[in-house]
This record gives sequence, C-alpha cells and structure tokens, in this order.
Amino acid sequence: MGIKTADQRQSPHNIYLYLSVFAGGMTTLAVELSASRLLGNIFGTSNIVWANVIGLILLYLTVGYFLGGRWADRSPHCSTFYRILTWAAFLSALIPLVSRPILTTAAAAFAGAQAALALGSFVSVLILFSIPITLLGCVSPFAIRLAISGIHDTGKTAGRIYALSTLGSLVGTFLPTLFIIPELGTLRTFFLFGGILYSVGFIGLWRLQRRAALFSLWMPLLISLLTLLAPAGPLRPPYPGATLLYEDESAYNYIQVQEDAAGNRYLYLNEGQGIHSQWSPNTYADDHRTWSFFLTAPYFNNPPFAPADVESLSIIGLAAGTIARQYTAVYGRIPIDGIEIDPGIIEAGARYFEMNASAMPNLTIYAQDGRYMLNQLTRQYTVIAVDAYRPPYIPWHLTTVEFFQEVRRHLTDSGVVAINVGRTNTDRRLVDALSTTLRAVFPDVYAMDVPNSFNTILVATSQPASSENLARNLSALPADADPLLRDALTWGVTQQVPVRYSDLIFTDDRAPLETLVDSLVLNFLFSGGTDQLAVQQP
Repeated sequence: MGIKTADQRQSPHNIYLYLSVFAGGMTTLAVELSASRLLGNIFGTSNIVWANVIGLILLYLTVGYFLGGRWADRSPHCSTFYRILTWAAFLSALIPLVSRPILTTAAAAFAGAQAALALGSFVSVLILFSIPITLLGCVSPFAIRLAISGIHDTGKTAGRIYALSTLGSLVGTFLPTLFIIPELGTLRTFFLFGGILYSVGFIGLWRLQRRAALFSLWMPLLISLLTLLAPAGPLRPPYPGATLLYEDESAYNYIQVQEDAAGNRYLYLNEGQGIHSQWSPNTYADDHRTWSFFLTAPYFNNPPFAPADVESLSIIGLAAGTIARQYTAVYGRIPIDGIEIDPGIIEAGARYFEMNASAMPNLTIYAQDGRYMLNQLTRQYTVIAVDAYRPPYIPWHLTTVEFFQEVRRHLTDSGVVAINVGRTNTDRRLVDALSTTLRAVFPDVYAMDVPNSFNTILVATSQPASSENLARNLSALPADADPLLRDALTWGVTQQVPVRYSDLIFTDDRAPLETLVDSLVLNFLFSGGTDQLAVQQP
C-alpha cells in the first residue's frame, strides 16, 4: 500500500475505513454494556460488578491500543485491518455461548453460597472478554496508520478517526440499553453487534482478497452451529418443585415468575436470591412474609388508631404489587399510587399477579424513578412504603436525609414511612445507618425483624410516638378487623426489636451506601451460607 497524495484523502477507501472505525467503536460499547447484563443476571449490578467490568474492559482496550499501533507499523495492510475486525466480531459473538455453562454453574454456586466457585465463575467470564476487546482496541490506531497520507494532516486524520470511534461508542451505549436488549435479549444483542462488525470486516476483505473473505465464512457458520447445539432452557432453572411461568429481560432486570405446587407465584430478579413479590390464590395465605409487615406501619401512631384512619398509600418499589394487594384486601379501595421503575416488572405483575385494573382499580401505576415520581405527585399519604432496598440493588438517592424530607412533605399529619432493609444475621450496619438517617428527619423510628428472613422493617412516624403503641392499637382493634391485619400486628408486636443508631448518616452530598452494601455482599459470599442476606425461596 503506497503513500496517498493529498487529493486522495477522502477516497472511497478512506470513507469505508471511517465506517469501520465507527462500527468498531459501536461494537466495543455494545459488548461492554451487554457484558454487564450477562454478568448482572447472576452476579447482580452492584458497584463491584460494574467496577470489574469497566476496569477490565479499559485494561483490555489499553493493551489493544498499544498492540494495534505496533501491529499497524509492522503490517500496514488493509487486509490485516479487516481480518482484525472479523476476528473481533467472531469472538464477541462467541462470548455468550461459551459463558452460558459458566454462568449456570455460578447460579448454583450462589444458591449454595459457595464463594470460591461463584467468584471463580465471575473471573472466568471476564477473561472471555480479553481477546475480543483487545482486538477492538487495535482498530483505531491501526486505522490511523492506514489513513495518514502525510505528516501535515496527521492530527486532523487522528482526530477524525477518534471522533468517529467515539460517535460509534455513543450509539453503542444507548442503542442496546434502550432498544436492543429489551427487545432481543442479551444473547441476540451480542449476535447483532458481532454480525454488524463481521459484515463490515467481510465486505472490506472481499474488496481486497476474495479468497480470504470466503475463508472467513466459517466464523458465522460455527456461531450458528454452536447456537443450535447450545442447551435450551432458562438461564436459571426454577427451584425444586416449582414451574417457570415467565422469563424475560427488560431494560433493567432479568425477570422470572415461578409457581409452586400450591399455586403460589413468585417474582425473581437477576440472580434470583430473593423473592420480590408473591401472589397466592388466597390473599390470606402470604405466610407472614415481609410484605404483611407493611400493614403494621400506621399503628405505631398514638392510640386509638383504627383501620378507618388509613386513607391512602404510596409504594416506591411496587414490583408486582404484593403490598398494594394486601392493603386493598384489608382497607378496601383506598387510593394507592405505585411507583416501579421497570416496565417489564409491571407487565409481569399484570399478567401473573393480578396487578391490573379489574383486580385493583384503586391502584395507579407509574413506571418511573421513585424519587422523581414522588415529587411529581401532589397527594399526601397516610403511609409511604419504600421496598427498594434489597442488596445489592439499593438506589442511593432513596436513602438520604433529603429524600426522607421529601417523603415527610408527602405525608399527612399522622403519616408514617415504612422501609424494608436487608441485613445478615450478624451484620446490621445498613439497618443502623438507615435508622440514623430516618431519625434525622422523623421524631421516632421503630424496627421489626421479619421472621424466617433477613429483612428488617423500619417505621418512622411524623408525630412523637411510643414503642408500646403497636400493642395498644392491636388490643383496640375492632372484633371484625381483617384477620390478615390482626395477624400482621401480632407478628409486629412479637418481632419488634430495639433500634440502634450509628455514626453514619446518608445525605445527597455524601452517601457511601455502595461501600457498605458491597461489604455486606462480600461477607455473604465468604460466609459459606452461615451469614446470608435476605434470601427467600418457596
């Protein structure tokens, strides 16, 4: 390949080279974001996961930039460049097929709290990205070497190539997250972007060396064969005795709905180590799980407090509507505003958990971020329930003093806020920190440990109250009070525990929540199952 003259700078060859750079940048970010979803299905989306994904991707790109420049100097041929594209595309598409058995093993390891196997699987999957991402890192420096026609336009050429690569990365950031993954799923997203990059590389190679291009056709053929041979079935099989009713990937979560032999349905997200909603054929068969404890929240007010005093409810973290269903069963059709950020969960709730207008016409659902949507609503509530704190999926902006100040402004004079906080049987640091944060806004805070789980319900009252109020209001319940409510209050009284405060208060300026939660997760992994997080299984 000779040195190009100035009038050849925008030749068809260069234009196609720029298209290749754009495709390379787009594929790089698409693979990175798909990697987070691939891992998040099993390992969650905590800062630990994101830090490892982003950090190692950057490391692989760094190696690619270095090797790509040296490679281009030693073999400054367009055919070499397009071979790099086809190999990067092939190996990117291969990742989800090779990683599936590893991830299936990791899912079983998590269920058994086998730290070494779970972490080993995590590292193994990340290593799978090393070669394709390194090859993608080679693209830009190699393209610069091919496109430069002289020293006088080196800067302009390099700037143009990096601009196109970054523009491709921008497309590769938003396109899979907002459209491709929700519509096609993670596996097909890898295939789609790998296929686009392979097509670009194949056409480029075809224009130069048709025999080499034809030889590269073994790559998509092998991917197709492996796809056909890959074992069918869900990424995570249902629990023993359960049937998988629904499986989907939304823009936010990997969603499963399972049903046990008694007809009870359970909503699982991502790695499946906690039940996020439950539906039973009989409303009164919820087995005193976490959600029924939310019924106790307003009865921490000074007595007499009667069921008729509960007039409205807002739920941040609606999931598939278990809390809304119980409140409707106990209090009738009081206005309920439910906020759930994931439309995919809302759809699953409507199909499998009776979270629809016919079963709960009093429920208004908002598919939006909890804090943002709460501040758009004008109603004041008797109860605001926050059920969005399951480790490691805790949005920090829903844990701060400023957030709870906004919550308090949306409560009636006798309103209360109830939050569900995860813990372990030896580590209550998150509970203590949130108790301290609530106490900075509300006059009193109370705690109940949910039996047979590792959840604590914290209740904060707008008015000064007493820990004896729950028992007094239970005694004063009318004889015809709903049995679900009576049982919930009875359990609340027996499970009430002293509130402990810490030196840590979360604010919008400083909320080291991720550090605390990551520590909880690591303790869980290395405890070997003796110190588990809030794991509920049917």
